[in-house]
Amino acid sequence: MKAVPAALAVSISLLTLSVALAQSRSSGKPPAGAVPKYDPAIYAELQKAPEKARKRTNPLQNDPDAVAAGAIVFEQHCAECHGNSAEGSRKAPSLQVPEVQNATPGTLFWLLTNGVVRKKMPVWSKLPEPQRWQLVRYIKSLGGPTPAGDSPVPKP
Repeated sequence: MKAVPAALAVSISLLTLSVALAQSRSSGKPPAGAVPKYDPAIYAELQKAPEKARKRTNPLQNDPDAVAAGAIVFEQHCAECHGNSAEGSRKAPSLQVPEVQNATPGTLFWLLTNGVVRKKMPVWSKLPEPQRWQLVRYIKSLGGPTPAGDSPVPKP
């Protein structure tokens, strides 16, 4: 006879858990601290950069200190939303994804300069231009080995 109450208790526990899980899924909100699912549409703003902007080259691409300087600027202005390693968060997308890493330096500079206000990406045009280019170097460094044209010149 003890098996019936135990089975009933387990069934009620499972039912309660199922209802709670279903409610959290139907709320449409990710759990606190969760990184949003990868969505290529988030990166569509990169495609809006004008051709002239896309073709711009980074004047600091051969500056051996630009990546380290960009990391400092990133920590000060970007990590709060994009995460300490630019892995993304609930507030902002990852900067390590191919859409960002394959974007031209000019495209990234254009996006930093103009922001995406409706997506809560600030306009960083008041940040001095060299710091924006340092940010571009840092962001591009997150994608693994740098392409030959973007590698720093060794110090003499």
